[in-house]
Amino acid sequence: MAAQAETITVATVNNNDMIIMQGLTQEFEKAHPDITLDWVVLEENVLRQRMTTDIATQGGQFDVMTIGTYEVPIWGERGWLEPLENLPEEYQVDDLIKPVRDGLSHEDTLYALPFYAESSMMYYRKDLFEQAGIEVPEQPTWEQVRGWAEQLNDPDNDMAGICLRGKPGWGENMAFLSTLVNTYGGRWFDMDWNPEINSEAWKEAISFYVDLMQNYGPPGATSNGFNENLALFSRGNCAIWVDATSAAGRLYDANASEVAEQLGFAPAPVAETPKGSHWLWSWSLAIPASSEHKEAAQTFITWATSQDYVKLVGETKGWTSVPPGTRESTYENPAYQEAAPFASFVLDAIRNADPNDSTLEPNPYVGVQFVAIPEFQAIGTQVGQMIAAALAGDMPVEQALDQVQGATERNMKRAGYIK
Repeated sequence: MAAQAETITVATVNNNDMIIMQGLTQEFEKAHPDITLDWVVLEENVLRQRMTTDIATQGGQFDVMTIGTYEVPIWGERGWLEPLENLPEEYQVDDLIKPVRDGLSHEDTLYALPFYAESSMMYYRKDLFEQAGIEVPEQPTWEQVRGWAEQLNDPDNDMAGICLRGKPGWGENMAFLSTLVNTYGGRWFDMDWNPEINSEAWKEAISFYVDLMQNYGPPGATSNGFNENLALFSRGNCAIWVDATSAAGRLYDANASEVAEQLGFAPAPVAETPKGSHWLWSWSLAIPASSEHKEAAQTFITWATSQDYVKLVGETKGWTSVPPGTRESTYENPAYQEAAPFASFVLDAIRNADPNDSTLEPNPYVGVQFVAIPEFQAIGTQVGQMIAAALAGDMPVEQALDQVQGATERNMKRAGYIK
């Protein structure tokens, strides 16, 4: 044990589950009086930028980083993260849901612990659907969604027919749009790593999205990421929202959501193929190799991702507030099952997302809503910016896709993927 209190700096994203974690600082410090937590809480795109710069330069600013399924295997392979090989027995690694655990490993070594995990799903307002006589099938299609959005769009009463991510970023609008492209039969790259961003499937998917959002989306959609749409939907300003399963707990919490009583849910919609129509992601806690407080950092991350932490949140904040998607035991817990009618639905979505087989035509990469190569961060963000420009009406979809197709080809040649 350290003789004096060690301070560890924890960088995290400003999502609801992380804000709850920050709010339980006292509980951790009470149990571990030799460790003090210092928090840096950032918006998603800013967090990613800061983490990537710090880890690549070995800046050592952070002892715990909140990173995702995209970064962990890449950074683990490069030796930038501390391998998590000797976790205490009571942590129960085998209780972590397998696809989530596999996504945070490189060559069977775990490099991060999942704080919460998610797939994607469709939320809708049951009351509005019933009034309009709409019945939602077991598996909605995007064409049906378009019809429903048209029917329910009511801008005079601040009601958008549909809310979808528009804020540019590889993990913001492109997380959603990659799944849309997948289900339209598209892919990022062919088997020789040639980009296919201006293929027919991409044009069809992105034109559909731009048209849908321009006609039935909320005003200023290019500013809306996950958090902004969560706020809009929970205030009652959207009839339909397709996004992360991790929002379900908050939407079902009557203290945080004005639509808790009217919430319906269904699988993420499909178009040409069900493949890759819903994503797989986890926000996880990792220890950078540059940290000088690795032992204290590991004490914290095992605490924050443990069964005991889930229980603590359930008992103090309510069971709909526990971090979802990480542990089998959460889904076996009767208190959680009772509070969260969406529990088994979410678990199935996470188990069925397949990062190794996410597109209609074969592809050379791992990932459903991202491509697990280091270059993707820059490529995905550039594509996201051009699509946001098309959504804003600054340029036609075809022109936007042609431009990023050319830029991505140059990037892939420079990186040595295309000979």
